[in-house]
Amino acid sequence: MRLWRKSGSPDPAAAVTGAPGARYGSPQNRLKGDAQETARQRLVVASAIFAMAFVAVGLRMGYVSLLRDGAEPTQRVAARGGSIQSERADIVDRNGAVLATSVPVMSAFVNPRLLLDPQDAARKIVTALPDLKYDDVREKLEGDKTFVWVKRGLSPREHNLVNRLGIPGLEFQAEERRIYPQGSAAAHILGYASVDNAGLAGVERYFDQQLQSGETVQLSIDLRLQRMVEREIARAAQKFSAIGATAIVMDVTNGEILAMASLPTFDPNSTKTLTNEALFNRATLGVYEQGSTFKIFNTAMALDTGRVTMSSVFDATSPIKIDRFTINDDHAQRRPLSVPEIFKYSSNIASAKMAVEMGPETQRAFFDKIGFLKALTTQLPEVAAPLYPRHWMKINTMTIAFGHGISVTPLHLVTGSAAVINGGILYNPSLVKRNAASDPGRRVIQTKTSLNLRQLLRLNVVEGTGKNSNVAGYEVGGKTGTAEKPSRGGYRQKALISSFVGMFPMNDPKFVILASLDEPKGLPETGGYATAGWVAAPSVKNIIEGIVSLYGILPGDLKEGLPPLEIASTPVPAPVAPPHFVPSARHRGSEQRKALPVRPGPAQTASAPAVGVRRVAAE
Repeated sequence: MRLWRKSGSPDPAAAVTGAPGARYGSPQNRLKGDAQETARQRLVVASAIFAMAFVAVGLRMGYVSLLRDGAEPTQRVAARGGSIQSERADIVDRNGAVLATSVPVMSAFVNPRLLLDPQDAARKIVTALPDLKYDDVREKLEGDKTFVWVKRGLSPREHNLVNRLGIPGLEFQAEERRIYPQGSAAAHILGYASVDNAGLAGVERYFDQQLQSGETVQLSIDLRLQRMVEREIARAAQKFSAIGATAIVMDVTNGEILAMASLPTFDPNSTKTLTNEALFNRATLGVYEQGSTFKIFNTAMALDTGRVTMSSVFDATSPIKIDRFTINDDHAQRRPLSVPEIFKYSSNIASAKMAVEMGPETQRAFFDKIGFLKALTTQLPEVAAPLYPRHWMKINTMTIAFGHGISVTPLHLVTGSAAVINGGILYNPSLVKRNAASDPGRRVIQTKTSLNLRQLLRLNVVEGTGKNSNVAGYEVGGKTGTAEKPSRGGYRQKALISSFVGMFPMNDPKFVILASLDEPKGLPETGGYATAGWVAAPSVKNIIEGIVSLYGILPGDLKEGLPPLEIASTPVPAPVAPPHFVPSARHRGSEQRKALPVRPGPAQTASAPAVGVRRVAAE
């Protein structure tokens, strides 16, 4: 007979009277059930722990990738290699073109203690990286350090080749590398950064903290104009066999530097080009005697006092003899000259007499007011202070009138010239875009004085030594300046700094342009001359033609309804020489050799005015 057990009763008593194990099972089954229950509990706890860890990792990844995206960048740490800067911001030109940026790269490092055969490893590494020297790599790998760099900033191809070597202990670190997409363009402005992305020169160094914090720097320069200017001075330097050159374009209305170039130059992407000579920025570090371009400021000083007018006359009949030296004119008229004539003929004699009438104290105060006695304030760490006499005596006053015995940078010259023609407001030169409130400038001469100087500068281009800079329809003005370079005990007569500073349009000035060549050589087409009117003025003309083409400026576009500038008038020439002396051509030649114009010695020794001589000071 087969027995059937009914399903469990809801009455607990029924379970007690049932067969043994009917509800709870046998003792063995009960132990087995307890073990399974414990395992299930442990599995649940472990799953919960893993879930919590997964959520924590997910939240952290989300925080890093999303929430910190706009936060201040941090530093990555290379394995045993110290910290490196990351996320250095870009440098761009005034139109947003990228001049400097950072890209991710891989760097190779090794733990020499993990190498099986250091010499074999060195041979393999040099095969993949042929720019490295075997002996240098072997010496690193045989050392007792636990970390050495093999090469930082690998290219993708180099990274692939090194990675395929399969050398134990050779690993890679993700870093950033500073690159300059425009090559050598604006190199002296940009400077360069170290392998650790720290600024070492130029605006890279000046704005180092700002760039490291991720803030983009926008410069005032126009990359298109910058390239144009660089090409022009390179062409001129090659044509006239100059050892160096510099050029600057400035907006006279606010002091913004639109282009600035210096030769020789370098490529910040290549450490091989970073020589001392190439790194030298002639525009801001080069301190030179600027020759007759200083007649701009000497004339402005005299007119601004009110003691000299455009019709004032100074006698330039005879050279000035001082001690055993003589101040002479290259374009001698041997008669009294009005102020426009002094400018047109670039008379040293009359300029010196004009300065003496103002006096040393007035002259020094004026040059201090226009910033020629201190270093300029701009966004470059590489700036030099001028050199000038400690004791400003009469002879200094006379020679400084035509640009000798005082040395300033080309950027000083451009900045001062901009103030003279823009209505009399001096702005600090700026390499970053600025608004009117950032630098309101300060007045240094009267508006009337500025107008008079614009007339004189225009006259010099139309009828004087700056004719080779004229561009029809654009009212160009300017001044030449040719100076011999100082040497021990005097000056080198054939080693010239030939400069031309030009401006346009003179009825409503917008641009000032400087071109300067260091030790240019004359050519047959220049009659053998290497003076500024022959070698520098044509470059300014070419740059002006480039500017009007680049910005689409038609003749009259910048006038805004203003009439053309009235050119300063010059009187009818007076008798050429005193009645008792009419020199023959031969006599004039010998006299010119005996009575050379005078200059003090180099500006750094001008306090004890050793005086030298020169042949080309009139420009």
